[in-house]
Amino acid sequence: MSQLSKINRRKFLNRSVLFVLTPPLLSQYSGFTKKQEKVRHVCVGVGGMGWHDLNRFKAHPNVDIVAICDVDENHLNKAADAIPNAKKYTDWRELLEKEAENFDAINVSVPDHNHFSIAMQSIQMGKHVYCQKPMCHDVAEIRKLTQAAQKAGIVSQLGTQHASGKGDRTAVQWIKEGHIGKIKEVYLCSNRPGATEAYRFEGPRPEGGENPPMHLHWDLFIGTAPMRPYAPTIYHPSKWRAWQDFGTGWSGDIGCHILDAVWKGLDLKAPKSVVAKVQDSWENSPARRADTWPQSNHITWVFPGNKLTAANEFKVHWYDGEFYPPEEVRALFSVEDYPAESAMLVGTEGALLIPHTKMPVLLPAEKFKQISPPNLEERDHYHHFVDACLGKTNTESHFGISGPMSETVILGTVAIRQPNEVLEWDTSNLKILNHDAANQYLSREYRNGWELKV
Repeated sequence: MSQLSKINRRKFLNRSVLFVLTPPLLSQYSGFTKKQEKVRHVCVGVGGMGWHDLNRFKAHPNVDIVAICDVDENHLNKAADAIPNAKKYTDWRELLEKEAENFDAINVSVPDHNHFSIAMQSIQMGKHVYCQKPMCHDVAEIRKLTQAAQKAGIVSQLGTQHASGKGDRTAVQWIKEGHIGKIKEVYLCSNRPGATEAYRFEGPRPEGGENPPMHLHWDLFIGTAPMRPYAPTIYHPSKWRAWQDFGTGWSGDIGCHILDAVWKGLDLKAPKSVVAKVQDSWENSPARRADTWPQSNHITWVFPGNKLTAANEFKVHWYDGEFYPPEEVRALFSVEDYPAESAMLVGTEGALLIPHTKMPVLLPAEKFKQISPPNLEERDHYHHFVDACLGKTNTESHFGISGPMSETVILGTVAIRQPNEVLEWDTSNLKILNHDAANQYLSREYRNGWELKV
């Protein structure tokens, strides 16, 4: 394998070539590719969401899954039973080296901290990339991956699978058609029952550790992150999301899903500022603030207005955990039955509720009873990516649009780490203008031996 060279944070930021994606570029970037009969595909990460992803790609009649990879051999062997002819790997670097000439596309379905390295090296090889949300762990990674995909002309897709569903696509159309007038404010939320207990480990981490089980390649799991001792139940397979070294917290995990239709419908660009509130128990614990993500967040982005908004700037809010949208906002639908995961757009002529995974609702219902949903075809997000690789269509969530959106979501996690501070964002220079300490969270140093030449 080629020698990987070290790049520090300053070089990582300074070496970024900044660009603006104009509409013609976006159309090209979402990209058609040369027509072919089959897509030779590899799956990196085949447990959890990766298992779901593998099965969706497997279901496409024009996909051959030629290789699979996972750091957990239990996951790997289960996937091998489903795809017996696929070659097995535990190290994605070995897969990319040995299978370089044997595949066309890859899905990256591993913990957030390793998204960038796998996706970037694949793009550098000219491979099409399906990457699970939130695209990358850090803002600077997202910017570089977005730029690399545009330069390479590959087909890309963010794993916001419901963006291809009729619900989100209907919402985008209704927003653009202006049924609820000019948009005044937007309220996003993810208050999923049981999520705090299942995914948001409070910490602290154990003082010591133990040997990992034989089936888990712990060094490969750690990847680009700082090494730490293995401990059962709190990292692998699902609670890695709770730790700053590996995941991006609840807003990073789910934010791209809930924001997607709003972002596309309102033609949003980068925000002007962002501020976050968190629960007191996390804010007042230095140990937790240094290591885990909070269990509750209220993030507010201020965006520049446009022809679809009521003012020259407007707010988009995010709520999770113990923070909920205001009661008067929920009452526009129903305080008691308000969808736990949803977006509410409040306009000058009404409101639009977008329940996650379901059809949107125009409010008040009596006013909009004559408006019917558009007649949209069924679409599978994974298969749409494959069809784009085959040269038949464009992808719904290509990096040209999902990259800037992911930057915005992950910028919210920077604000979480500096709670109550309004951070002024300079997207052109990838810099927070008024808070030097917050800039350190835009990127990170990779563990020795895991640096990637970019």
